[in-house]
Amino acid sequence: MGEKRVRIAAAGDIHVGPDSREHAAAAFADVAEEADLVLLAGDLTNHGEPDEAAVLADVCRGLEVPVITVLGNHDWHVNRSDEVVEVLTEAGIVVLDRDWTTREVNGIEVGIVGTKGFIGGFPDTELPDFGEPLLRQVYAETTAEVAALERGLAAIAHCSARIVLLHYAPTTTTLEGEPRVIWAFLGSDRLAGPIEEHCPDLVLHGHGHSGTFEGFIGTVPVFNVAVSVMGRDFWFFDVDGSERGQMGRELRSVSHQEVGKGTRWQKRSASKS
Repeated sequence: MGEKRVRIAAAGDIHVGPDSREHAAAAFADVAEEADLVLLAGDLTNHGEPDEAAVLADVCRGLEVPVITVLGNHDWHVNRSDEVVEVLTEAGIVVLDRDWTTREVNGIEVGIVGTKGFIGGFPDTELPDFGEPLLRQVYAETTAEVAALERGLAAIAHCSARIVLLHYAPTTTTLEGEPRVIWAFLGSDRLAGPIEEHCPDLVLHGHGHSGTFEGFIGTVPVFNVAVSVMGRDFWFFDVDGSERGQMGRELRSVSHQEVGKGTRWQKRSASKS
């Protein structure tokens, strides 16, 4: 890689709550020592309760490394997402919802488009824009998510490094391992359209707890960073600051063993090796 690079720590489906406060605090303290950016791919909480979000807020408050996230379906469960967002943003966490942001990191302008994504299925299991109004509402919700991705990717087109952060999957290549009968509820390949058109350097998502870590949309690398898939707290990605267009070839996936940080969420007492 070149001299300039951004180290991204990514995780999804961390499901933080009062019972995991100690582990979460240790995990985020560890990762803050190594990462330039922390990106969270939704399902931050168990049920979307504000007191669960407050645990993550306490853990991240005061960290020097920026933390940027999207919400997941669990974070919407009790329909208090506005309160969850308020708790998180008060602690300095950036919550993207059909939005985008840029950060100057190590001399590299990093653009991040973030939105939850939604369901709708993939070829042979796609929900059409037809039939009962409630089903068409589902289709329209996914349409709004796709439009947000398009707007965001156009807005960050000038950035040297461009990242898409989702919760739901935009491709089946990272869902292999999940029962195919539920793929329609795990994401939608309609989300892949703007990604294939704009070719960002990295796409991160969660939600597919039994899926596959690494996939693709065309030539764009896609990673399912659900902690149950990774088997550790965070995965690190090094993005080189070389000229855009070569970025895909300069992305490096770095396991926690290589940087000496991160452990399994399920086994905090395990070795850090």
